Amino acid sequence: MKKVKVFIERASDGYYSAYMPDSPLNFGATGEGSTATEAQEDFLNVVNDYVKNGETLPEGAEFEFNYDVASFLEYYRTRLTLAGLSRITGVSQGQLSHYVTGHRKPSARTVEKIQQSLHRFAEDLQQIHFI
Repeated sequence: MKKVKVFIERASDGYYSAYMPDSPLNFGATGEGSTATEAQEDFLNVVNDYVKNGETLPEGAEFEFNYDVASFLEYYRTRLTLAGLSRITGVSQGQLSHYVTGHRKPSARTVEKIQQSLHRFAEDLQQIHFI
């Protein structure tokens, strides 16, 4: 299975973009939107349009979406509360709120802390077995 990296980032104007930094495809595609979800959907629509017009995707190609912190928080805001993320990551709810709104950007160290905490949380979830 060929993974195609797609970055989703919030721009300084508050809009989100989705793009392939190093496209292994025969075409480039970008998506934009007022939310991370809209940018991802627009990106996939653009790819589908290319395919409808005769472009091909590599066998088993799968898009791997990578987010900046602001885009991640915005994308998952309906699934994870900032209070819950604060408990998982150890980053205060107020700081997370600043990252969502773009008032502040997290340091590289904080980005790593958030990512590692979320990965540990995901590993914990994978250990759950219901009876």
